[in-house]
Amino acid sequence: MITMPAAVLDSLHGLAFGDAFGDRWFGILRREGPAALAARTPPPEPLWRWSDDTAQALVLVRELADGDGSVDQDRLARRFAAAYAADTHRGYGASMHDVLRRIGAGEPWRDVVAGQFGGQGSWGNGAAMRVAPLGAWHAADLDAAAEQAARQAAVSHHHPEAVTGAVAVAVAAALATRSRGGPAPARPEFLRAVAERLPDGDVRSGVRIASRMPRRTSVTHAAAVLGSGSAMSGPDTVPYALWCAAGHLDDLHEGLWTTVAGRGDIDTTCAIAGGVIAARTGVTALPAIWHTAREPLPAIVPGQGPAVTGAAASGSVAPPCRA
Repeated sequence: MITMPAAVLDSLHGLAFGDAFGDRWFGILRREGPAALAARTPPPEPLWRWSDDTAQALVLVRELADGDGSVDQDRLARRFAAAYAADTHRGYGASMHDVLRRIGAGEPWRDVVAGQFGGQGSWGNGAAMRVAPLGAWHAADLDAAAEQAARQAAVSHHHPEAVTGAVAVAVAAALATRSRGGPAPARPEFLRAVAERLPDGDVRSGVRIASRMPRRTSVTHAAAVLGSGSAMSGPDTVPYALWCAAGHLDDLHEGLWTTVAGRGDIDTTCAIAGGVIAARTGVTALPAIWHTAREPLPAIVPGQGPAVTGAAASGSVAPPCRA
């Protein structure tokens, strides 16, 4: 086991904040409608509970810690199944319930995953939602970030677009980590740099479209054009989440409020954006109420003790945010 880069914990905590914050909005929007978003009142305490996005990100970070940054697919599959069996009530998608139950029962994960949806595999956003900390881990080597992101994606998602979505998020988190301590990359250049690392397909096309959007593009328009996760697919989720992140690389708080305004699969888009932005900024600048409201994370690796809050451990600095 090697020392975990500080940016990995920053990214993990940003992902968890985005996940828990976004997840609370499903109920608020059903009860109160979009006016609640316009008011920008934080969800009520006491507990913003994180979902399967964070549960799987925790598993992935532990795998990276044990694998010196690399993914053992067989072991990761077993770990995902074990985490699911220990807590099935984290909002897993219907197909993932089936996949993880069958893997946990001993079926070969390759057969299970490849057999989903008539043999084409899932092209959902689950492989992308958990992967940002992996990108932070491999920030020094974008090829390794892309390779390991694809390896972890294949354990649950067979469809090439789901894999590409995970690669896009990992590369974005790696680029955000590389920029720590310096000026934030401009949104168009950042998104073009991500797209350059992706194979041709719908995810790449979406990221390229996002990179060409005018500076004054509204969140509503971006969500309508790119998709904000309503279809829960990689192509329908990742370009929008990265557009939100790329426009707020110095401000996690504003980035998450922007992301949630696009509606859709809110916990997942916010988890992706949060994981990417926090890889650069850390999370200490989030308002105090966020830190007390969000469900704590467990120990990342045995013997480590409770997971500390991102930038509080690394000393990274982010600009102050509004409550």
